Amino acid sequence: MNRGIHRYPPMERVIYGFPLAEALAEEVARLDARAVYVMASGTLARQTDVVDGVRRVLGNRLAGVCAKIAAHTPRTDVVAAANEARVGGADLLVTVGGGSVTDAAKMVGLCLGNDVTTPEGLDAFRAVITADGRTERPPTKPPGVRSIAVPTTLSAGEFTSFAGCTDSVRQVKESYGHALMMPQAVILDPAVTRYTPEWLFLSTGIRAVDHAVEDLCSINPTPFSDGMSLQALRLLSHGLPAVKADPTDLEARLDCQLGAWMSIMGSQNGVTKGASHGIGHVLGGTAGVPHGHTSCIMLPHVLRFNEPVNAARQAWVSEALGHPREPAGDVVAALIATLDQPARLRDAGVRPDQLDTIAAESMHDRWVHTNPRKIVGPADVRALLDAAW
Repeated sequence: MNRGIHRYPPMERVIYGFPLAEALAEEVARLDARAVYVMASGTLARQTDVVDGVRRVLGNRLAGVCAKIAAHTPRTDVVAAANEARVGGADLLVTVGGGSVTDAAKMVGLCLGNDVTTPEGLDAFRAVITADGRTERPPTKPPGVRSIAVPTTLSAGEFTSFAGCTDSVRQVKESYGHALMMPQAVILDPAVTRYTPEWLFLSTGIRAVDHAVEDLCSINPTPFSDGMSLQALRLLSHGLPAVKADPTDLEARLDCQLGAWMSIMGSQNGVTKGASHGIGHVLGGTAGVPHGHTSCIMLPHVLRFNEPVNAARQAWVSEALGHPREPAGDVVAALIATLDQPARLRDAGVRPDQLDTIAAESMHDRWVHTNPRKIVGPADVRALLDAAW
């Protein structure tokens, strides 16, 4: 008998299809926020009027703007923003941007709730992955401030309670978490994504595909996440090529956003992912590969590696992507190729002399240890990296 417990996340609302200005004004009023600290993509702030529009909506409720969060969320940037938000008396955070900015707001909330004022102060709250793959998270107080997320990419990190934050000195991306780090609300406005570079929008779309695929193929799937993941793949397999063909197609962009949202449902209920995510975390923090590209490169190879142990589940993937009876690894690779995204590590700037380090560091990521086909040690990871080279 199938048994389980479904947990509803501490997110109050997802608003989709409404213009950003209208939705944000309503949410800020609903939450009665008086000092809103805005965290935005630097490109959006410099090259578009999106952030100016947010300023107009907030008026005298604006407590400050940070547009200085680098890729992979360096903890130096996070702490600087937290200190500024603290001085401004922020009672709400609003993010407009991609996954790095979203994670940064989660980390700012953690800093404000746990009196972290220096990058080194975050050491006490990072997760530790033990040799047997267990994740140990130290006691963490709730975030001092919650957030509203306005994502411009499709990574879907805004729907989780975890954040990745990079120690730039050690070149390691580390995991932090607390249930209330999840935003209170998410606003999905497809019009805002028009300013996202094509490669970033499409590659993070494959990141969402990766979420759905690894949830479907997980060692501990749930009926709810299965249903959401299948629909996510249907929406994304249609929406991503449609956006590639016509970047002005807002309906297709919204389909992609809805697919990304659905792709992450398993993460909200403890469905474990696999080696594509695990190795991808290290490729990002250690080799600087954008997370969307890590999924483009690793997911087909991980599917092929896992096929001997979960062929029936992979058949669901192929069917949802519109190509039943074809190997899932090949179907995913073909979708990536239609989007003109990189398929090899060398195309993403990874050097041969980095591969052993990436393989060793990957064994400290929790998702490598929950891969459907057992990964015994760095040699197994190195074989996957070699296949993707």
